[in-house]
Amino acid sequence: MSSRSYQTSPAPIDGLPSGIPYIIGNEAAERFSFYGMKAILTVFMTQYLIGSSGGVDPMSGEDAKFWVHIFVMAAYFTPLAGALIADWLLGKYRTILYLSVLYCFGHLALAVDETRMGLAVGLSLIALGTGAIKPCVSAHVGDQFGTRNSHLLSKVFGWFYVAINMGAFLSTLLTPWLLDRYGSQVAFGVPGVLMAVATILFWMGRNRFVHIPARGVGVFKDAFTGAGLKAILALAPIYVLVAVFWSLFDQTASAWVLQAENMDRNFLGTNLLSSQIQAANPFLILIMVPLFSYAIYPAIDQVFKLTPLRKIGIGMFLTVAAFSISALIEQNIQDGGTPNIGWQVLAYVILTAAEVMVSITCLEFSYTQAPNSIKSIIMSLYMLSVSLGNFITAGVNAIISNPDGTSKLPGASYYWFFTGLMLAAAIIYIAVAYFYHGKTYIQDEGDHDSDIDHEQAILDQSASR
Repeated sequence: MSSRSYQTSPAPIDGLPSGIPYIIGNEAAERFSFYGMKAILTVFMTQYLIGSSGGVDPMSGEDAKFWVHIFVMAAYFTPLAGALIADWLLGKYRTILYLSVLYCFGHLALAVDETRMGLAVGLSLIALGTGAIKPCVSAHVGDQFGTRNSHLLSKVFGWFYVAINMGAFLSTLLTPWLLDRYGSQVAFGVPGVLMAVATILFWMGRNRFVHIPARGVGVFKDAFTGAGLKAILALAPIYVLVAVFWSLFDQTASAWVLQAENMDRNFLGTNLLSSQIQAANPFLILIMVPLFSYAIYPAIDQVFKLTPLRKIGIGMFLTVAAFSISALIEQNIQDGGTPNIGWQVLAYVILTAAEVMVSITCLEFSYTQAPNSIKSIIMSLYMLSVSLGNFITAGVNAIISNPDGTSKLPGASYYWFFTGLMLAAAIIYIAVAYFYHGKTYIQDEGDHDSDIDHEQAILDQSASR
């Protein structure tokens, strides 16, 4: 079937678009593959990596933290390339499909080559694949909706996030066990199989999707003049400050894993692997998304108007509390204690609540604040905040590392540094959010002025349904 025969605008319906189940299924499988691979990276680098001689030649913990964050930084920098390819040349559907195949080859490289070369090739391909499709997938969700069913957009983005975390939860429990029991080839191979499943599911939904055509060179004019430039300039300060949130959050895959190695990991009668603790985050997401949507947000809204920007601000201050707990845990370890992993689980509870308020809100807010012609580009700029956050973390780790492998910020001081950084960003964010004013854009509507109160009214209406 030619691309011209695809539906190019949302159908005038009140219910869910028929392509949504394929997108949700694709996202669950793709996130299984990504988070499963990411969950075991730190342990693989510090315990399983093979040297040129064929023997085990692992990295130090400090080097592993640096390279994990460099990888995540790259994975969230490439969304800009994917967005430009989608909006300029290929459209979102073909961009997602073609780069998903490349993504599969990245998993294959990790599974068959346990050396630094295999690690470099595999992570490079995965960073390009996962990053470049990321803004296209989230924008592709929004493209399926028109004016009549736009009230369902908030709910679907919530369930989209649930799909992400269902895949992440299962893979974060399974892949560390596979690594411990069967080695890295099986542990990296299973996520690769799930990525292939994700690609096939997405292809199967091709005739049910709305395919918004690429705009050609006009996309550059749209992005850097008029409403597009205005939206980018308005959102940029928010994204810079949200980057600090990500610089802390993504340390659950590095610093928190290494911290867990020195803790009593018996939780509720089960001895957990250090990398399995990360499963607490996606598990809590599955509980907190409906809890916040249907209970906590309405309750707060009875006290004061809970706009999207206020949600993000509250989430930032919650992140300060979460990292304070990790700093106290590290201080206890320094003092010779062996704290129970339950304390890190408590930090995960608070950090996950922050993620719900920051990440889900930013995802939807970015889509609605983006002019229709550059939605993928705006989504990719939001993803750059994740890249910037990991650049901050990698940069700090590079600066504080001494030649002998020790750190200029040893023990708890490392965690207190990032806690203070987050507190400063949260305070500055209050002023930035106060002066923000934007517009709301839906695919089959004309552009129209909208203040944040109007946007929140739409979200409140969708939550009540």
